[in-house]
Amino acid sequence: MKVGERESVKSNKEHMASLPLGHQPHIPPPPPPQPQLHDGDALNRRPEMDSDKELSAAVIESNDAVTGHIISTTIGGKNGEPKQTISYMAERVVGTGSFGIVFQAKCLETGESVAIKKVLQDRRYKNRELQLMRLMDHPNVISLKHCFFSTTSRDELFLNLVMEYVPETLYRVLRHYASSNQRMSIFYVKLYTYQIFRGLAYIHTVPGVCHRDVKPQNLLVDPLTHEVKLCDFGSAKALRNIGAISQHTKAFISCISVLVKGEANISYICSRYYRAPELIFGATEYTSSIDIWSAGCVLAELLLGQVFHKRMPPEAIDLASRLLQYSPSLRCTAQNNFVHENERKRLEACAHPFFNELREPNVRLPNGRPLPPLFNFKQELSGASLELINRLIPEHVRRQMTTGPQNN
Repeated sequence: MKVGERESVKSNKEHMASLPLGHQPHIPPPPPPQPQLHDGDALNRRPEMDSDKELSAAVIESNDAVTGHIISTTIGGKNGEPKQTISYMAERVVGTGSFGIVFQAKCLETGESVAIKKVLQDRRYKNRELQLMRLMDHPNVISLKHCFFSTTSRDELFLNLVMEYVPETLYRVLRHYASSNQRMSIFYVKLYTYQIFRGLAYIHTVPGVCHRDVKPQNLLVDPLTHEVKLCDFGSAKALRNIGAISQHTKAFISCISVLVKGEANISYICSRYYRAPELIFGATEYTSSIDIWSAGCVLAELLLGQVFHKRMPPEAIDLASRLLQYSPSLRCTAQNNFVHENERKRLEACAHPFFNELREPNVRLPNGRPLPPLFNFKQELSGASLELINRLIPEHVRRQMTTGPQNN
């Protein structure tokens, strides 16, 4: 979700614990009412969109035309569920790109704020981003609420992905510190990068997805809880052969291009400053290690605000050096036996000593609130060694897991 750079931050003097990350610029009154977009059809009701070809999203020419529109759609109606009409009032554009636009909207029935990604849809193809997002459910991955189609008076078809709304990006957090001539505390560097790797561990292992565009603009930050979420899966691809995926999963991704060994992929992918060396040199066969390089670049960007000096934690330098390896097979290497080499690396990054502070029993956010969930691993741990699990999940959390519900 690429958020425009023009939005300002309220104060440059406050520390991260009270950083005004949710501050929103003044929203002018909506323009005069414009024609309402027609009701959208549920995706699984469009048999003409069954091609396995990859969707080529188009650029939407006008951003301002979105503001003030009311978009209505019908959900439910399956398995005896009652149909329900939901309407969204588009409030402001928060992101633009070659994919189309992302705008903040409010559900008129509930008052909930959501983010809606709107792309012009070719009726012949399915949207790969949608198919991938339907597979994912993790605290560090943006959540897809539902989706619908809408049409305009010119009979243009748009796909609308309705997602949870998270008001800030890591990019804007970095700009806040830069503009106020401050440095991000090493605690927040740890908290944010740990969650990045936890999100990558999940998407690489469970649904089997390579993001291919990890960068601060695509990392959302909740200003209150400091939870980080991966977003914008417009460049993502599946990692596995369709035949290796369960029947339930196949039903969703039968239309998805796969990123598998021996299959050529485009090398002109990922934003320039976060692009792995193998991509820069034109490799068309690569692995999810390109995401690890990008995450290493993000870590280095956060650390550079600290300037590498003698007080820089040696664990931080060690982790960065393990991530930014020229050879993809050497990035964040580890010695534990695990189901899959690349899957192990993601969890090894989370288990790195740089993040030990986050595993201490009484650690809290500087604002006094508890940390966001960090240790509620599920399928990611399938096949992991006991030694790795013990390093990932601190003892006090393991005790809570055996005695009752736990928040972390």
